[in-house]
Amino acid sequence: MSVELAINYATLILHDAQAPITAESIIALAGAAGVKVPTHVAQLYVATFAKKSVDSILTVNVAAAAAPAAAAAAAPAAAAAKKEAPKKEEKKEESDDDMGMGLFD
Repeated sequence: MSVELAINYATLILHDAQAPITAESIIALAGAAGVKVPTHVAQLYVATFAKKSVDSILTVNVAAAAAPAAAAAAAPAAAAAKKEAPKKEEKKEESDDDMGMGLFD
């Protein structure tokens, strides 16, 4: 597991438990998962969450992800409809060679 992913999970766990999000608690939770988090990286995350709440970050990201998800869900349906459309066979023009006549016969 990457350091960033461990920090994100630790932050979500702390937020869910309504515990304060501190560098020490992030490092402790990530350490329990076997991930060594540098102190300065944890402090950067704590500084971010001091400016914005976890709820606001989750709300913005969920709203931004909803539109592409809806478009992605519509894509297979459109592809299936396109697949079911009957294929029009192209008529091939016959060449003079097929008629048994040439220009200089």
